[in-house]
Amino acid sequence: MNRGKFITFEGPEGSGKSTHARLLKERLEACGKRVLLTREPGGTPLGEAVRGMLQHNDAGEAPVDRAEVMLFLASRAQLCERVIRPALDVGTWVLCDRFTDSTLAYQGYGRGFDVATLRTMNDFATGSLIPDLTLLLDVTLETGLARVNQRGLATDRIEAAGENFHRRLRDGFLQLAKEEPARFAVIDSDATPEEVAAKIWETVNSKCN
Repeated sequence: MNRGKFITFEGPEGSGKSTHARLLKERLEACGKRVLLTREPGGTPLGEAVRGMLQHNDAGEAPVDRAEVMLFLASRAQLCERVIRPALDVGTWVLCDRFTDSTLAYQGYGRGFDVATLRTMNDFATGSLIPDLTLLLDVTLETGLARVNQRGLATDRIEAAGENFHRRLRDGFLQLAKEEPARFAVIDSDATPEEVAAKIWETVNSKCN
């Protein structure tokens, strides 16, 4: 049995990752693929509990920056062990809304932690699991934050971090893509949803088949 493909979606806030991950799942399934869509933080009962702590301070206090890093990693370790690896091993394609690159962008470039140290921590949490393809949905700061505000939902702790933080993390994502061009595909998410979806489908067909 062939191992499944592992595709991650990354990008700044408001880039459309969740929407396009769902659309890609539907399109792959229409082609006969078995597909699992999951997310970070989350994807397991433990991970969803961590998500509440990270996004909405469900523990009753905001995590300090170092605790934030380790909570993300704990959720990721659980997801890899319980969900992602077992699915890949039986030939299922796994689509993940955020993965290790988000830690490098948000906690590295955004919070200021050493990126090399975070890479080592990511390797430990995932058992060195690397995506076959990372789709970076890039969006300008102004467009991304406008989309977040248009949702009509309460802003979570990380979305409310401020423009300078979000500018640093967008720059960080683009730097990561520059360093690993074979794994990353940068998609202009300022384009129309139809154009973005078409570009994603073209990319997946060229890199994963």
